Amino acid sequence: MPVVLDSEQRLKDILDRLVAKSEADYYNPYQVFQWPDSLPEECYWMTPELMSVHGTELAAELTEEQLHRLSKWESVNFYSLNVHGIRELITEVIARIHTKEFALTSEYFHHIIGEENEHMWFFAKFCNLYGGKIYPDLAFKFDAATQGPAAHFLVFARLLLFEEIVDFFNKRMGEDDRLDPTIRKVNAIHHQDESRHVAFGRQIVALLHRDLRAKLPAGEMAEVENYLRSYLRRSLESLVSPAVFRDAGIPEPYKARNRVLADPAYAELKRNILKRSMKFLLAEGILSSESIDAP
Repeated sequence: MPVVLDSEQRLKDILDRLVAKSEADYYNPYQVFQWPDSLPEECYWMTPELMSVHGTELAAELTEEQLHRLSKWESVNFYSLNVHGIRELITEVIARIHTKEFALTSEYFHHIIGEENEHMWFFAKFCNLYGGKIYPDLAFKFDAATQGPAAHFLVFARLLLFEEIVDFFNKRMGEDDRLDPTIRKVNAIHHQDESRHVAFGRQIVALLHRDLRAKLPAGEMAEVENYLRSYLRRSLESLVSPAVFRDAGIPEPYKARNRVLADPAYAELKRNILKRSMKFLLAEGILSSESIDAP
């Protein structure tokens, strides 16, 4: 297998800066949070504008008390998705950390693994302490080719897009004074670290895609593009969970989910979540249009 990353001086310079930043910003996650025994129930646990039902016809039928309860369980689902996504990220990075192809990125991989393990710990802590559970990983299992020229690109593209989606929420909830200080801090701390991971992810994804374009014919590149569209679509759909609606006491949870997914207000939320990622994907020629609809 060819060495894919060892000739990019710009990436090396970026990695040196990211390693230095990781060392300078290091904190002890086991001491930085206070973890009160409980959080107030009569308030929002998520920024209201980021809830799946915001602006939908379903939301107009719910009481403020129901919306508070839904925000609690949507936040537990969001952090559960973080736990599962981070576990996947760590697994994929560990599989590559000491390989010849990724020798240049090996040192920074050590920092990513350490930081992501700590993120997984505090998200799991939040879910178990305030929700009494981590929602199971019911997400689709993408059979990202573990062999072949597209394998590395698809893994890192998937991880980058996962991080950018969750960071959209982290950044806003970390700054939202309407939320409990514990919720704000969990999101703010994650955003602080993820900004470095996203910066690295964009560099490596752009390089790997450039390498892939030189190797694959147009037909296979179109399959890669369809894979990413499907990944984005299913990732956003996982934020609208019938289990969450059921825990929040909303009748007919599957019907409620389908109503939200079909509502124009939810389509607008999806566009906002993907706005930054889509700009990058289009600029790099990774996607040819903004649509992530099923063919």
